[in-house]
Amino acid sequence: MSLPESQLERLETTVPVDVEDPEAVLGKSPTQLALGRFRRDRLSMIAFFVVATYVIGALLAPLLVKLGVIDPLTLHQDLLDPALGSIPKGSWGGISWSHPLGIEPGVGRDVMSRLWYGVTFSLTIALAASLVAIVIGTVLGIIGGFTGGFVDSVVGRIVDLTLSFPQTLMLLALSATGVALAAKYLPGNGSDALPNGFYEVLVLGLFGWPPICRLIRGQVLSIREREFIDAARLLGASKMRLYFREILPNLWAPVLVSFTLTMPAYVSAEAALSFLGVGIHPPTPTLGNVLVDSINYSVADFTFFFFPALLIAIIVVSFNLLGDGLRDALDPKADR
Repeated sequence: MSLPESQLERLETTVPVDVEDPEAVLGKSPTQLALGRFRRDRLSMIAFFVVATYVIGALLAPLLVKLGVIDPLTLHQDLLDPALGSIPKGSWGGISWSHPLGIEPGVGRDVMSRLWYGVTFSLTIALAASLVAIVIGTVLGIIGGFTGGFVDSVVGRIVDLTLSFPQTLMLLALSATGVALAAKYLPGNGSDALPNGFYEVLVLGLFGWPPICRLIRGQVLSIREREFIDAARLLGASKMRLYFREILPNLWAPVLVSFTLTMPAYVSAEAALSFLGVGIHPPTPTLGNVLVDSINYSVADFTFFFFPALLIAIIVVSFNLLGDGLRDALDPKADR
């Protein structure tokens, strides 16, 4: 089916020159075009499937623990060699059909079960902290960028003040007070997992929003000058409608990319906080505290150190590649 001559002339000026079939582009929405570009990027698709695998595994882990398929807490002291300082018997950290990634030196817990279950806690902390940072940064960025003037100056000074605080020192200085307050008001069963996790989420989120706020503000400065904003104002739209019904839907691309780039940063941050003693402590597993425990055995049992480090590296790289792929798909004029 051939197109009318007038439509073909219009396509010649609107369709990129590298498109082989201009007629195939006609009628596609920007979302469909972005998805098509994303699917053609093999590296981004591989990263997407890796991230999806980790997310599905994290969602299934609590159910598998209840069903007894994975067991991150049971001690297997009979598989340790006391003569070698409670190092697992056999080669490669005690790897066997029953324990595919070996067992922990000193205590004898199954490494695969702890890593699998630890992904759930680590991704939950990273997801919650990312959402806090995204929400705060997006809302303040929209308000400051759209309103301008005094309000924009106040938001800018809050961003500068937040960035001026030494985040690591604040984490360490406030950890005892923050965890104690969280334990006082949050329900729990005596474990430190919930209050420590809540403290990590709160601090990471409250210190992580300024870069997102600056990005969103820059986008809003451009959007607020468009015709549909003027039309909404003439129709008497309230500020809340302008913020969240007119501007926010046009920011989903930078928000989505920011989210995929913030998540891996917080996965790494969780591991760093565990190393500093602020994160969730064993026996509740996270990728961070499993890696910290393995440092003491990096020479005597290298496999115990290698698997958690490899898992964290794969998660961080996959999320970063996914974020780069989404950025390229949503903004094809930008170079990776």
